[in-house]
Amino acid sequence: MTQTPNNIKLAWYGDDFTGAAATMEVLQFAGMPAMLFLEVPTDEQLARYPELQAVGVASTARTKSPEWMDENLPAIFTALRDLDPELLHYKICSTLDSSPTSGSIGHVMEIGAQVANPDEIPVLVAAPQMGRYQIFGHFFAAHNDQVYRLDRHPVMSRHPVTPMHESDVARHLSAQSEHIDYYVWTAEAPAQQTPSTGEVFDRVKAFTMDSFDAATETKAGEHLWVNRAANSFVIGSQGVEYALVRHWIETGALSEQHPPASVGRTQRMVTVSGSVSPTTADQIAWSAANGFETIRFDTTQACQDAAAIEAEVERVVAASLAAIENGADPLIFTASGPDDPAVAKFAAAQKASGKSASEINQNIGEALGASLLRILTQSGIRRAVISGGDTSGHATQQLGIFALSALAPTIPGAALFKAHANGPMDGLELALKGGQMGSRDYFGWIRDGGGLR
Repeated sequence: MTQTPNNIKLAWYGDDFTGAAATMEVLQFAGMPAMLFLEVPTDEQLARYPELQAVGVASTARTKSPEWMDENLPAIFTALRDLDPELLHYKICSTLDSSPTSGSIGHVMEIGAQVANPDEIPVLVAAPQMGRYQIFGHFFAAHNDQVYRLDRHPVMSRHPVTPMHESDVARHLSAQSEHIDYYVWTAEAPAQQTPSTGEVFDRVKAFTMDSFDAATETKAGEHLWVNRAANSFVIGSQGVEYALVRHWIETGALSEQHPPASVGRTQRMVTVSGSVSPTTADQIAWSAANGFETIRFDTTQACQDAAAIEAEVERVVAASLAAIENGADPLIFTASGPDDPAVAKFAAAQKASGKSASEINQNIGEALGASLLRILTQSGIRRAVISGGDTSGHATQQLGIFALSALAPTIPGAALFKAHANGPMDGLELALKGGQMGSRDYFGWIRDGGGLR
């Protein structure tokens, strides 16, 4: 592709760790050198990887308030913009997890408009290769070989923090900002459109993009890339990168790639899970029957003081090391699906504590990360999985890692990565999995080294 002085074509900022990593995976396996950093990379870090054409930053913004966004995102967006990418992408969950008070995408659009000053903001959430579709502005997502409208999705309509009650993407986002006008873009539309409401100069203009098959995904990628100078800030899932890659391959800017094979089965592996998704519950059940030892983390302890949290960390670490001694792979989990009695028990403890859900969820994620670090350090194990998008953000930060690169694929969005660190976790093989993602045997798949089947 045409080179720029710093070689960066695309920069992205992920509102959770698993999604940010999934974006890097799409690009890397398509032949575009990409790396995901845990903070905006320094000049020295970028100098270590001169081949990079795409740079991402992972965050936990999906759990944050608009006030946090006002304090943090302008500087981050400015730093990424200063890398001079041709597109700046704010990566959101492929099922639109957000609300006016938690991970507000609408508020992000206001900030992005101020920093990047685009003519319009494209919003591409659909990713057909992942079973995510937008048709006539409405969103649909697959689950267990069925496709559901988002507000009727058996997982997302029951999400514990941001349950989805609206399938119209523009209507969902409109509830998060009063300053944005939307229209729906379709593949049959001309290259340039204007909102049906007409020009409104004191408001942000945006359009949601239909995409439901290979052809419409390719057209969406073409539209994003052709109009990148005017619309340099884009909102969307890793569907943005899937669409761009299709366009780049069609135009010859990239060539077709064969994804890497498995990196091989590991002798032992450690897994931590903070997800309450029924998908993860199925994965935990499979693992319990296939060589993993499941160890429950008592989340009510995260509602107490630091001493109680530390005691729980020590307990699960000791149990995990004992499991390893007995030839099992430890799998530490907080709940087995939304109907696990532990979920209601935790909710009651959180309410009684008087602490916010965000604070306690951070406590849980950090405790799981601290547990994982101690187990890996004491056992010498070099492969791990963190399950749960929000958990991945808080837990990964405990490992002393500054970046991730892709090693081997599994399902789209849940690859096996290599960790880059200045300490003992350098070279760790790590998978980050969103709660609702992965096959029933996903943890076993990672234990086997990934690779397409």
